Amino acid sequence: MSAVPGNLGLPPDHREALARAVRLLERPSFAVKIADIAGLPVTRVLGALPGAAHRGLSKMLEAALFKCLEVAIQSLDGTPRRRPSRWLSKVVTGAAGGMSGVFGMAALPIELPLTTMFMLRSIAEIARHEGEDLKRLETGLACLEVFALGDGRSVKRGDVGYYATRAVLTQLTAEVAAVAAQRGTIDAAAPVVSRMVGEIAGRFGVAVSERAAASALPIIGALGGATVNVIFMDHFQRIAAGHFIIRRLERRYGSATVRALYQSHAERRPPTS
Repeated sequence: MSAVPGNLGLPPDHREALARAVRLLERPSFAVKIADIAGLPVTRVLGALPGAAHRGLSKMLEAALFKCLEVAIQSLDGTPRRRPSRWLSKVVTGAAGGMSGVFGMAALPIELPLTTMFMLRSIAEIARHEGEDLKRLETGLACLEVFALGDGRSVKRGDVGYYATRAVLTQLTAEVAAVAAQRGTIDAAAPVVSRMVGEIAGRFGVAVSERAAASALPIIGALGGATVNVIFMDHFQRIAAGHFIIRRLERRYGSATVRALYQSHAERRPPTS
């Protein structure tokens, strides 16, 4: 275990914000939560899904991500800056999940983009609440990053999951931002954009597959698609809150300082079981 670097001058409210971010980001993943609720390993059901289903979900996500982000951010134009209402987003996505539950996997091509858009809207609202400028490309890319973050099981391996994943994404998003600055827009066909979208969709696609598989589990099926969607939304809202708290603190104190403090907090937390 590394030496604890102390508080490095952070006032009490910022220390508490940092501790909260660690709690939100270094926690059991969505798959673990679903498995706990269902009483079954989700991986058992995932193994029953054909490979084509996983590939199809990823393709749908890749096609939808940037368009969903654009619609999500535009929908916040002119809305008041206030504390995000997380329950409203959960109700909307829950309703979508409930309606699609009637048709099962066949409804995913319609429901998945809609749910993704509402998730991104909630993520963008959280970002704005933490001081982000939604008109900046970097903020939009940071919203997309949320889908690839938050595997709490990394704490058991002794590393810092949030920063380990973010290191990969930061390089890709910086390259995408540079290309967009040169061309004046994001070219979805550009290789670096395809790599970034593929990285995010690949990680997010695992969670989507877990959600689709969990819907087929007996107990989850009884609760309905609405409940699964609410849990799904809650997961990414928590990750977004932690992510944008960290970004806010980094703007104030620098990334190296915040990362050192984050790691000391994460190492002191007891492993999740």
